[in-house]
Amino acid sequence: MVRLRDATFRCALGRAGIRQHKEEGDNATPAGLLPLRRVLYRADRLTAPDCTVPVEPIGPRDGWCDDPTDKAYNRPVRLPYPGRHEELWRTDPLYDIIGVLGWNDQPVVRGLGSAIFLHLARPDYSPTEGCIALALPDLRALLGMRVTGFEVLL
Repeated sequence: MVRLRDATFRCALGRAGIRQHKEEGDNATPAGLLPLRRVLYRADRLTAPDCTVPVEPIGPRDGWCDDPTDKAYNRPVRLPYPGRHEELWRTDPLYDIIGVLGWNDQPVVRGLGSAIFLHLARPDYSPTEGCIALALPDLRALLGMRVTGFEVLL
């Protein structure tokens, strides 16, 4: 569950639970303060979400590097990209809205985890690979509450 002010939202977390010591590929959601850096969205499917951080549309060439050996680790990349990466323009709706959370980004440390996003949950709320996922109405409501970050507790 995500709690903000008087509201509680159902969410999915990483299949390995919450960990204090996050590592790349461990399928855990990191514990700690996760600032919301910006929000990305599929303009061909949805209107821009109302929020307090910068909002940008994504396109078919947008990706995110999750390769700890790559110089662009835990950074956005343009596709095609030679290093291991995630495609942000997905056929399913999970990344129709992406809140880029500030995890391992200032500075980036190789191997401590990448692409920790706030995104849309699957209908059954099955676990993520480490992200925080909510239903579309809940994610829009949460962003509309002018949230600037999250504290994930063990």
